[in-house]
Amino acid sequence: MEAKDTRHNVLKLVRLGIDARNEYMVFMRKDCPVCISEGFEALNRIKVTKGEKTIVASLIVWDDESQLSHDQLGLSDAAIEALDTKEGDLLRLSHLDALDSMSDVRKKIYGHRLNQAEFDRIIGDIVNRNLSNIQLSAFLASSTGNSLNQDEVIALTRSMINVGFKLDWGKDKVYDKHCIGGLPGNRTTPLVVSIVAAAGLTIPKTSSRAITSPAGTADTMEVVTNVNLTTGQMKNVVEQEGGCLAWGGSVQLSPADDILIRVEKALDIDSEGQMIASVLSKKAAAGSTDVVIDIPVGATAKVRSQEAAEHLSEKMVAVGKAIGLNIDIVLTDGSQPVGRGIGPALEAKDVLSVLRNENNAPDDLRERAVILAGRLLEMGGKAAEGSGTLEALRVLKSGAAYKKFTAICEAQGFFREPEVAPHKHRIRSAASGVVSEIDNRRLAKVAKLAGAPGAMTAGILLLTPLCTHVEENDTLFEIHAESQGELEYALSYLDTQKQIIKIKAT
Repeated sequence: MEAKDTRHNVLKLVRLGIDARNEYMVFMRKDCPVCISEGFEALNRIKVTKGEKTIVASLIVWDDESQLSHDQLGLSDAAIEALDTKEGDLLRLSHLDALDSMSDVRKKIYGHRLNQAEFDRIIGDIVNRNLSNIQLSAFLASSTGNSLNQDEVIALTRSMINVGFKLDWGKDKVYDKHCIGGLPGNRTTPLVVSIVAAAGLTIPKTSSRAITSPAGTADTMEVVTNVNLTTGQMKNVVEQEGGCLAWGGSVQLSPADDILIRVEKALDIDSEGQMIASVLSKKAAAGSTDVVIDIPVGATAKVRSQEAAEHLSEKMVAVGKAIGLNIDIVLTDGSQPVGRGIGPALEAKDVLSVLRNENNAPDDLRERAVILAGRLLEMGGKAAEGSGTLEALRVLKSGAAYKKFTAICEAQGFFREPEVAPHKHRIRSAASGVVSEIDNRRLAKVAKLAGAPGAMTAGILLLTPLCTHVEENDTLFEIHAESQGELEYALSYLDTQKQIIKIKAT
């Protein structure tokens, strides 16, 4: 007969197969003797220990007797991985002491300023998964709007850098580029990296996945190559090709940011201070020294006015200087999407058409990319001041940028052509005239409802940029989806909206 384990607060693990993303969760029966004796209640934060390893997990009370017995517990998949445990292992449970970081969060909720030590505690507990998604939401909500002043943004940025790895490329100058987002289809990064690396500068680019948009650079690049590089793999690619296009989350350069992004995405918020800390912490952690930042400005872009753009520019330059980054800001037109594709595969097609110098490649995407690449070439001494754009265009037209792009993809694992969605629907103009206005946000929402970025080939193909003359019944844009259900979901949203693309009669 098997001896029964009589140690205090110990339960046997059952694998339930639950994916809770970044949050660790523990599942116990409400009539479990440990729950009863310790007074554990739903959503309590509980320490779960196996040997020398301990995690903090949120308690979910489980009533299904067929899956959990009184002497068993379940863990979310990420928690099982973190504890390096397996089904049948005995795990010890205990109360979590009050976290000092939550006192700091409450302080911020009530409008007080936080110092470096307080941000260090919060970010440290975020990385160690000591805070639940509810607690993370409270921190993010307390940091929205203008609630973080410049000193706080600098402290937050430093905290986020210090808890992750920092790459050292053994070079005095390492270049980077970033767009703050909010503009559908603005996929200049693969073009800029290809041009700048082809010109001989070092540009190890780490990018995020989409937060509130239909695609991030990592999502688009994943259509054509592997973006999940380890730090060692990333270094090998950069040593070989001078640049890379990797997902930042896979190399853990700013691990707190990757956790915060998941919660921001669920909340659909994007605060200024958090955004600056997110962007610049990853640039510093990636070993960059000189960074060009693209800030699109438009009525339905993330930054809606020239005044707001200038305020953000000043703050980013100041925070960059405080952490040792040379920042060059470029304000660009945010009145409409860039290129034709909105969604990972459709944006990848645009990128390839520009790199291949195809006749029908989107001019606006090409022009924006060479301006940004040109600024980096000037910063790196590869072009005289004021001539960077022309030099970037020369590199692009010569085919060197396309050659470099495919070489980077191959070095990262492979290069493949983008696929096409099986379901399409054309949205037609109800009248003749000229396209006078495009709502970026609502157009992006249609692309997301169609399945982007999770469904790689889903999104929107925009055929009528601003100032395009259209006749009645001309196609304005196509919705692409991987399932009929997602297509219908996007169409049902469109039925509730006024014109996303406005036509002015001529």
